[in-house]
Amino acid sequence: MTPPPDRSTPAAPERLTAEPERLTPGQLRTLFLFEALDADQLAWLAAHGRVERVAAGAAVYAEGAPATCFYVLLTGAVRLYRTVHGDEVEINRTDQRGVYGGATQSYLDDQEVYRNSMWAIADAEFFVLPAESFAHAVRSWFPMAMHLLEGLFIGMRNTQTVVGERERLLALGALSAGLTHELNNPASAAVRATEALRDRFAAMRHKLATIADGRLDGRRLHALVALQEEAVERVGRARPLSPLAASDAEDELTDWLDERGVTGGWELAPTLVSGGLDAAWLERVGAAVGADGLEPAVRWLAYTVDTELLLREITDAATRISGLVGAAKQYSQLDRAPYQVVDVHELLDATLVMFRAKLPAGVRVVREYDRSLPPIPAYAAELNQVWTNLIDNALGAMGDEGTLTVRTGRVDDLLTVEVADTGAGIPAQVRPRIFEPFFTTKPVGEGTGLGLDISYRIVVNKHHGDIRVTSAPGNTVFRVLLPTTPVPGPPPAPAA
Repeated sequence: MTPPPDRSTPAAPERLTAEPERLTPGQLRTLFLFEALDADQLAWLAAHGRVERVAAGAAVYAEGAPATCFYVLLTGAVRLYRTVHGDEVEINRTDQRGVYGGATQSYLDDQEVYRNSMWAIADAEFFVLPAESFAHAVRSWFPMAMHLLEGLFIGMRNTQTVVGERERLLALGALSAGLTHELNNPASAAVRATEALRDRFAAMRHKLATIADGRLDGRRLHALVALQEEAVERVGRARPLSPLAASDAEDELTDWLDERGVTGGWELAPTLVSGGLDAAWLERVGAAVGADGLEPAVRWLAYTVDTELLLREITDAATRISGLVGAAKQYSQLDRAPYQVVDVHELLDATLVMFRAKLPAGVRVVREYDRSLPPIPAYAAELNQVWTNLIDNALGAMGDEGTLTVRTGRVDDLLTVEVADTGAGIPAQVRPRIFEPFFTTKPVGEGTGLGLDISYRIVVNKHHGDIRVTSAPGNTVFRVLLPTTPVPGPPPAPAA
């Protein structure tokens, strides 16, 4: 497709001819929209409508502009899109003769501007009817249908608005609660460690005063400080021991301390062992400070080790908090461009983090990632919404126990993401309807029926991919197929 010369100023369509041209009543009858009209109605349309042509790559009409015309496609191909928060969302693309767009709601007195934009992706020809003429024809020719359409359209729109907002709020609330729960654990750990660290620092200052009250000369004090630095390094290199190995090491160290008259050795031993200190190393402490200075020196070193362990705990907690915040940013994509090249594994991991607190204890999560897959161009925030809907449905299908499998792979030139569960499965009679708006198998009040509909539109309409499902008891798989090449998108939206 050839883009318009200056996308920043979308003017009227680029007409290939300025001469008015009209269709005959017979030609109008070949369009499915008008095939049931009588001769007088067709003659009226022929008199009030005209033919217009639009070059490939030009705007037929622009979202937000005054809705002046109703368009019926005669030849060529077009695409429709809407701009949502600066993000261009493709609604449809087609070359079917007779499809229509533009001032489609003018007969309801409900449309002052175009609700979407239409661009020609091939040289296109239209039958064009002024909005006021289209509204007059529908109102006067189909009065009963007018009342029915008005009730259906306005009722459906209001319902979808209310239910859609509720769906988003429920999803946001659930994910926010999960994230809050996940953040609370490391935050509480950091607070507890900080309080304990304050006490350890106070005790260590007191013990240092005891050591330096004249019992140790300067040479021995310097040696002890050097051993303290070495103890800090050993804490940093210490590896966790198995419960049995740790118990044996603590018993050995307790015996060593008891033999040398250090009181409360059983309290000091676990801390010293956690820091990687053993009896052989403490022998060096005894040699440096002497028998009289051993107990205060060991206690001072124990406080040092405990302080380092608490600092490590605070660091781990802060790292976990930072990781959760990073996952939340990855999930929301609020600071990213809407359309970008992304690694789907990062998106999937971020979504799973959001669900961590919602996962029942009996549900096991299995990741089967093909790490050789390349990054793909996509609307990342939209894909995260797809993963959210699929994972939420899978968890709902399994209940308190089962296996959730998230798998990636490749089929020809398409990247695949599968979300599988071991739930009861989808009944065969229900399966054809699962992507319908407002259809849900959940009990009344527990589901809105919009999750899979939204997912389908994101994958199929926006990414030109596909979403499929296979289901049997114990094995339900939703497979999302995404192109690995850039999505052919519409030109930027016209300025209002």
